[in-house]
Amino acid sequence: MLYWLLKRLVLGPLLLTTYRPWVEGAEHVPDHGGALLVSNHLSFSDSIFLPLVLDRRVTFLAKDDYFTGRGVRGRLTAGFFRGVGQLPVDRSGGTAGLAALRTGLAVLRRGELLGIYPEGTRSPDGRLHRGRTGAARLALESGVPVVPVAMVGTDVVQPVGRVVPNLSRVGVRVGPPVDLSRYAGRADDRFVLRAATDDIMRALVALSGQEYVDVYATVTKDVIARHREQGAEGPPPLPPSGVPGGLAPDGPARPVDGPGGGATGPARPGGTRGGRAAVRGRRRRGR
Repeated sequence: MLYWLLKRLVLGPLLLTTYRPWVEGAEHVPDHGGALLVSNHLSFSDSIFLPLVLDRRVTFLAKDDYFTGRGVRGRLTAGFFRGVGQLPVDRSGGTAGLAALRTGLAVLRRGELLGIYPEGTRSPDGRLHRGRTGAARLALESGVPVVPVAMVGTDVVQPVGRVVPNLSRVGVRVGPPVDLSRYAGRADDRFVLRAATDDIMRALVALSGQEYVDVYATVTKDVIARHREQGAEGPPPLPPSGVPGGLAPDGPARPVDGPGGGATGPARPGGTRGGRAAVRGRRRRGR
């Protein structure tokens, strides 16, 4: 009830008038039934503007810190997040991660839309980072369509650390579902989860136009934080850009048979251990 009140009568009309968000490809979002919306994550406001431009309700899994604040401010914050369709989850890993997975699966099995950010956190530098495998696991265990979404310009409206938003237009670009059918029934294989995640990230690269860096966003955040702590001059030494899984976006699908089946999952930048050995062998033969 509060969700639709905020969207239709309170917050929604104000945001639509002020930011004039545009949307492309909304027809790719199913009219009914469960679906997983996988999105890049540039700003806190992503979780507000994406549901705003879609007809159906979107539920997000949000860190439980937003729901546990004390005092009047804490209660207002928790009420706001619940009102805009977010559910609290403990993201500390282990059993907490399994609980978050169960929460997400419950949403999808009720035939609802679930929004998730595969990067796991906001981009610290505007690039798209290596995806966590939770989204792929949710997709394979639920069997619902995986719809990629690119948020555009939300980092200008509300950069990290800014409380009062800037006035700038926001866009939402929705792509056709990512085909993960070749991974069906293999949600417990970590190599499959990695390959499926890289497929999702390739779709987001193509849709958003962002540079991709094949490390987790938390790694880049740590690099930036250390650079600031050390008081170093100039820009921080950020990880280089690349492509998901070390493959070109239009490259061939990598086998995902795992140990004993020939392939061992997506290649990491710099190649696999066997690849490095082969290079060394060629160098020796060329001497």
